[in-house]
Amino acid sequence: MNKKNPKLICIGDVVMDAFITLKEARVHNHPDREHLEICMPFGDKIPYESLMVAVAVGNASNVAVGASRLGIDTSMLTAVGNDHYGKEILDWYQKEKVSATLVRVNKGKPTNYHFVLNYGPERTILIKHQDYDYYDPARLGPADWIYFSSIGEHTLGFHAKVAAYLKKHPETRMAFNPGTFQLKFGAKKLREIYRMTYALFVNRAEAEHILGAKRDNIRALLAGLRRLGPKIVVITDGPLGAYASDDGSCYFMPPYPDPRPPVSRTGAGDAFSTGFLSALIYGFSVPEALRWAPIESMHVVQSFGAQTGLLTKPALLQLLKKAPKSYRPKLL
Repeated sequence: MNKKNPKLICIGDVVMDAFITLKEARVHNHPDREHLEICMPFGDKIPYESLMVAVAVGNASNVAVGASRLGIDTSMLTAVGNDHYGKEILDWYQKEKVSATLVRVNKGKPTNYHFVLNYGPERTILIKHQDYDYYDPARLGPADWIYFSSIGEHTLGFHAKVAAYLKKHPETRMAFNPGTFQLKFGAKKLREIYRMTYALFVNRAEAEHILGAKRDNIRALLAGLRRLGPKIVVITDGPLGAYASDDGSCYFMPPYPDPRPPVSRTGAGDAFSTGFLSALIYGFSVPEALRWAPIESMHVVQSFGAQTGLLTKPALLQLLKKAPKSYRPKLL
């Protein structure tokens, strides 16, 4: 797969994100210290610090832009509304050298628009996915890789079409990062998608959700997910690092040192997927892909917006050269 001009097709919903930085809020801790709530006065006018609008974001779109910046021939299969925001997204793809020939414009429907409530380095996102028509995956043509992620709740039949494409094109490898509604579908309904997946990207909570049990043993999580079909499984654990498994080997990868405290963690997971997947596409091993991925995450969390800090290939390799000696995967 180490081709001079590898081709990647990213599939998933694209959105506009309005980042609202809150000024007056507090965090409510649950007894388990995991399920936190952001609290604001009810029925009041609440000042906010700033507003920033990010164009053409969403899990698959962030990876498409990130991979394009890393020199990979990238396309998006997605849908937008026939409105001002839809045009903004198409213009953004042109600027970022992401092919939009598979972007379907839905007349009479608005473009997806989400609201990101930032408080400190964390965020809560208000989401709504429109009921769009998408181009049939059967028209994709040849591709080296597919990256499939968050898409609307009405798309169960669309998943079957993606699986059918992969069966017809065994030379194409798919990376899968299940989004909100794909997690709700469950592994049973998406059995063929998991079975056809080459590389699976999830965070630790998502891994537990997919397997239907809380498992403190990371090896058990990795093994359980691999039994669903993926050849490579990657589990991120926020600022604590990440884990990966392939062919029976399990690795832990520490984060790349932050030069400053994070500004916003929005897009950190997509950035990690971008770095890891791009390294695989360029023919690198899983241990080397684990060294690429946290660099993208580190750089993205240094600014607002899931794409602002996405790197070019020379910039990523330069940061890799500057990494401390301890920045390397460790066998579990």
